[in-house]
Amino acid sequence: MLGKTANGLFWMYRYLERAENTSRLVETGQRIALTRMGASDSEWRSVLQTAGVCDGFDMYHDAVTKEAAIDWMLRSRDNPSSVLSSLTGARQNARLVRTALTHEVWEAVNAAYMDATTLLARRVSERDLPEVMGQIRQRAALVRGATHGTMLRNDIYDFARIGTFLERADNTARILDVKYYVLLPSVTAVGSSIDNVQWETILRSVSAHGGFRMVYDNNFDPKDIARFLILDQRMPRSLRFCVRKIRDNLGYLVSGYGDRPPSWRMADHIERAFLSYDIDAIFSYGLHEFIRKQLTLLSDLGHQVEIDYRFYE
Repeated sequence: MLGKTANGLFWMYRYLERAENTSRLVETGQRIALTRMGASDSEWRSVLQTAGVCDGFDMYHDAVTKEAAIDWMLRSRDNPSSVLSSLTGARQNARLVRTALTHEVWEAVNAAYMDATTLLARRVSERDLPEVMGQIRQRAALVRGATHGTMLRNDIYDFARIGTFLERADNTARILDVKYYVLLPSVTAVGSSIDNVQWETILRSVSAHGGFRMVYDNNFDPKDIARFLILDQRMPRSLRFCVRKIRDNLGYLVSGYGDRPPSWRMADHIERAFLSYDIDAIFSYGLHEFIRKQLTLLSDLGHQVEIDYRFYE
């Protein structure tokens, strides 16, 4: 496969996942803020920082407000990671690799983009926010369904999956960071009903609420939630699940191309060295510090994939 094609597939699926994940992050920030006493618009700076889009926001705005922050993350063409920009990028990359996609996948991507341009044609009101976010996630799910149901399990599929799970792992880490470090309530609120509601909100934001209850019943213990979202091998948005899938798909490429590049070894190292910890060790290390380390490792891994498979040649 040409590096240009691999690049298009990788980024098409990263952008699709990013659109869904950004919508989840906005909804998470909104729900958590509603449970905080004395919440102010300035707290949305924390959400912008967690999404990695704060510097860009500051270039175009004099102050942070809830409405401006949400609009920046959902609609702004000046923000390359906004939902609208991400779906535009996904569609552009899909057009570049059109011959590598099935008809069903192309139609699903195109429909996701067209619907988003309609839903985000104007600012989304607070009342309409949950419905709009839900429709964006539904469209992303349709693309995943078309991918799983119609695509050959070959190197095309492998690059699509690597892009998906790199972006998903990054998102899970960032949403955990929103709760534990950025939007953590005062010390007196830790362990209170407010704190527990916020942890439950985190689970809902990554569609993990039902799965968590199957494993832990209704005991929303922060340590169990962190364990579930970081280390559980069955949870499809946990860090360990995502990194294992990245390693597996890189392994299929190794089998197909007959070479074991640095990116495979990096993915294997992340899982063995960091995602085989006991949760107590992670909390002792510092959950925020652990998450920031994972974000750096995932960024490095994505860059190494681009180098190994010559995306820009």
